[in-house]
Amino acid sequence: MTYRARTTGTATRRAAWAIGLAVALGAGLVAAPAAQESGGRLNRIIEQFEAGEAALANEHWRIVSLEHNPFLVDDLEAFLGELVEQGGARPRLTPIVRIPHEADQAYHHVVKQILDAGAMGIVLPQVRTAAEVDHLVRAMRYPPQAGAEYPEPRGRRGWGPTGARRVWSMDNDEYARRADVWPLNPDGELLAIIMIETRESVENIDEILQVPGLGGVLIGPSDLSLSLGVGTPAANPRAPEVEEAIETVGQACMRHNALCGIYTSSDVEARGAQGYKLFPVPAR
Repeated sequence: MTYRARTTGTATRRAAWAIGLAVALGAGLVAAPAAQESGGRLNRIIEQFEAGEAALANEHWRIVSLEHNPFLVDDLEAFLGELVEQGGARPRLTPIVRIPHEADQAYHHVVKQILDAGAMGIVLPQVRTAAEVDHLVRAMRYPPQAGAEYPEPRGRRGWGPTGARRVWSMDNDEYARRADVWPLNPDGELLAIIMIETRESVENIDEILQVPGLGGVLIGPSDLSLSLGVGTPAANPRAPEVEEAIETVGQACMRHNALCGIYTSSDVEARGAQGYKLFPVPAR
């Protein structure tokens, strides 16, 4: 499914939101398939990484980017609904959403809404420091309850996962148990993914990768190239400065046994040898 900018009136968007919310509420009243009874992994990206394999777009997961497009609720709901299989114990493909906000902006409310709708991962653009990673992790986690095994970093997410229960095919209690960040919580199914697309993030990569709750990093070669001052990859493909940064990040991910991804469609095998296992663009 292709997501593109559309000219939509405010009234239409509000109507779409109201209809989608009503559908989600209605679905929440129906007994969902008992995914929790299988005890299996819901997030296919995590499943692939734990097996030592790459997670490929449109084969194991799918990402919708709201960063360069208007935030349209009906598009997001259609994206999530398309991945739900009737009677299935998990979505057909793991749904990941790149939010429109950058790391230095206030985005907590957007993370909450997208997770409540059913996303299994958040991608945060323009991250530069470990402190910004920590902020994302806290936004994605619920506050720790009595006896919590992994209480820190302390979460601040509020409760209300009506749509998520339908997408994840489980009840409230099971969702609350599994809606935590991996690998901090080994049983968690949420991925906090940050974009590496600045000189600063490359310089800080070792510190960034040690933040508890970080699920993975994802390189945006075009913005990284712009940050390094060598133009976009389209205008200057394989710029040595960009390639050096990509190799630096890949090596760091291998040292820390961290999930590492990159936007590419033509050199999956070569990037895999550099430590990259997450590919948002279908291979050609």
